[in-house]
Amino acid sequence: MTVPEAERLRLAVALDGAGWHPAAWREPEARPAELLTAAYWADLVTEAERGGLDFVTFEDALSLQSDDRFRPDERTDRVRGRLDAVLVAARVAPLTSSIGLIPTVVVTHTEPFHISKAIATLDWISSGRAGVRVRVSARQDEAAHFGRRPVPDRPASAAGQGDTTSPAGQDDATSSAGQGDPRDAQRVSELFAEAADYVEVIRRLWDSWEDDAEIRDVATGRFVERDKLHYIDFEGRWFSVRGPSITPRPPQGQPVVAALAHSAVPYQFLATSADVGFVTPADAASAAAIVTEVRAAETRATETRAADTAAAGTERGRNTPHLAGQPVRLFADLVVFLDDEPGRAAQRRQRLDAMAGSEYRSDAHIFTGTPAELADLIVDWHSAGLTGLRLRPAALPRDLTQITRAVVPELRRRGAFPSEYESSSLRGLLGLPRPANRYRSAPMPEDTVPEDTVPEDTVPESAVPGGQRPGKGAGVRA
Repeated sequence: MTVPEAERLRLAVALDGAGWHPAAWREPEARPAELLTAAYWADLVTEAERGGLDFVTFEDALSLQSDDRFRPDERTDRVRGRLDAVLVAARVAPLTSSIGLIPTVVVTHTEPFHISKAIATLDWISSGRAGVRVRVSARQDEAAHFGRRPVPDRPASAAGQGDTTSPAGQDDATSSAGQGDPRDAQRVSELFAEAADYVEVIRRLWDSWEDDAEIRDVATGRFVERDKLHYIDFEGRWFSVRGPSITPRPPQGQPVVAALAHSAVPYQFLATSADVGFVTPADAASAAAIVTEVRAAETRATETRAADTAAAGTERGRNTPHLAGQPVRLFADLVVFLDDEPGRAAQRRQRLDAMAGSEYRSDAHIFTGTPAELADLIVDWHSAGLTGLRLRPAALPRDLTQITRAVVPELRRRGAFPSEYESSSLRGLLGLPRPANRYRSAPMPEDTVPEDTVPEDTVPESAVPGGQRPGKGAGVRA
């Protein structure tokens, strides 16, 4: 069955440890002894792919999981410790063929040059199915790992906003902060301004190789066309990066950039820097309100960019997705407890809460019910203007298999979800075209055609770097 593009619902899952409930690792079906094995993650992602989900995201942070969003805790009855999200995605990529893979990266302390080549490599390994979810960090303990900047102990205005008793509670604390003390608001604005520059740098590095820069001409001994590698010469408050990358342009041109947002400043970041945004409505009405707010932010960003372009006389600046007529794809986050029998999911949540010693709360809405009831909610929220939903399984693998083996079939029965993958790339699954390379003087034919397959005659066939132009170095934080 082919679902019309305008009506196409997208579904994703957010994978984190044994599940999003802190006691999920104690469930009978849980596999706590395998959380740090490749087989565990491969099983989860292949299950998601069998269900036809568009993509999976992998959680990550620069600190141990904690019930307190702003500092470590001393609890020993929760899952603590995790594998690197980018490396997990790279490990499962060859075991899958269609599903998108979006690992989480903290951008506040890491270097954009390193992340750009890591995600470009993931895109090559997965044949065009990579993305990256960017996070900011205001945590003092995470800053202490690097020693580059002082960080206040805790944003005062963030206290009490959201949850401190779930894995989600530690997620992007700053994305709902900054609404009290003006100093906190300034800190939040600076974090997201830095993140915007970070994304700009990685996007420029992805474009620093033209698609046909690799020649591989054995007869002449020429492997790379030097004139098709470009310095990016980015100079900003936080970064000074010359480039080019050491990894050729990814198969998608630009892997998908995603972020989670709860309030105005992060919404603006979505509008200017992201392809995909994860938001946290409580119902269809609030979903519609969030969509309206983000679209307004996109309009403001477009007007600002048009004015800047007119003043500078060039369009080779920031490569923001919506400027090409592509609005950010918005997904509602939803924690799910699922069971075939009415009332059983609520009972399971209560049992897990008892084991955890407190009621589970989250920054996202929490659903407990049957697959059919969840399908009703998904269809309702999708009609509010969302691209789709990113479901957070409360317990793994139980709630994931309920999604893939019960919710998805129910949506397909209603004609709301396709029966097979409709594209070989993540951008294609999201209806995003393959963007033009900002450094190429004349557009190539595929630059204006929606990405479905990677044109074999215009991009490299492997992820083996062809070389690097001499210069001042790859890039450093300013």
